[in-house]
Amino acid sequence: MTSGNSRTGDGLKHHLADELARLDARLKATLDSEVTLIRSISEYIVSAGGKRLRPVLVFLTAQALGSDAKSPLCVDLAATVELIHTATLLHDDVVDESDLRRGRATANAEFGNAASVLVGDFLYSRAFQVMVSSENMHVLELLSEATNRIAEGEVMQLMALGNLDLTEADYMQVIEAKTAKLFEAAGALGAIAAGADAATEKNMAEFSRRLGVAFQIADDVLDYRGDAESLGKSLGDDLAEGKLTLPIIIALERGTPETKAMLKQIIAENRIEHHHERLPEVLAALEACGALDASMKRAEAQSQAAARQIAHLPESTAKRWMLDLCSYAVNRAA
Repeated sequence: MTSGNSRTGDGLKHHLADELARLDARLKATLDSEVTLIRSISEYIVSAGGKRLRPVLVFLTAQALGSDAKSPLCVDLAATVELIHTATLLHDDVVDESDLRRGRATANAEFGNAASVLVGDFLYSRAFQVMVSSENMHVLELLSEATNRIAEGEVMQLMALGNLDLTEADYMQVIEAKTAKLFEAAGALGAIAAGADAATEKNMAEFSRRLGVAFQIADDVLDYRGDAESLGKSLGDDLAEGKLTLPIIIALERGTPETKAMLKQIIAENRIEHHHERLPEVLAALEACGALDASMKRAEAQSQAAARQIAHLPESTAKRWMLDLCSYAVNRAA
């Protein structure tokens, strides 16, 4: 199919041009408000763009199952997952005290924490209004459960900050809830829009869940091995925020006594500016003990499992793009 970060993104935007245009129109209408601040922040975050991977999964899944992804139901379901995702980003940036996302100031840096939290709540409520309009109880059950699980994942991550005893199983539990759950919901929603049976819906959900896990692990590796300009944020932010992601967990298991002592000292110090000063030392240690490569192998295994999940689908352009996303998840630059 295609390879590389920009080629995949550009190709998908071309393939789904009509669907994404309808999504943008739906989001614009949904986020309209008489409250000026809500309108300003909504326009600010939507205009930032992003990968739109979750709505893309809704569209591609529906197409791969032989449905018209431009249908009002499919567009509404894609808008719902994007609204939920954007709400989580607003809240995440406040919790993480982030001031940069996708190369520009976060909403909380631009408008303040209080406004970001409240507008995040507004987006959640709008998402539920859109899903109610589908008049499909299964959609409501699926997305209310997903939203609840995402919130649990956020709390689990907060509780895990600076926890030197965090295991790989603990980490997986967090990303399954925080990231993969909404991916999983997106795949299921595409199947619902296509009128698929329960077994097919479960299969599409599992494909998307595996893809979400692969994407998050790769994202955590990029925080150490990526390009800051492409990422639109500083490298090493996870460590600076006290997040023990998979590379650090593996390094604490495999590293030399010196490496383990150094990492524990940096985490215990909890000084953001000092973390960035010592980032070259951390990067060298992660490379030396193979923590980054080992993490990427985990991501690749999840990506391959996702691809196997849809191997039985009839050949189609949508299926090829779904397989391409499996590669993109672990080979992207940002």
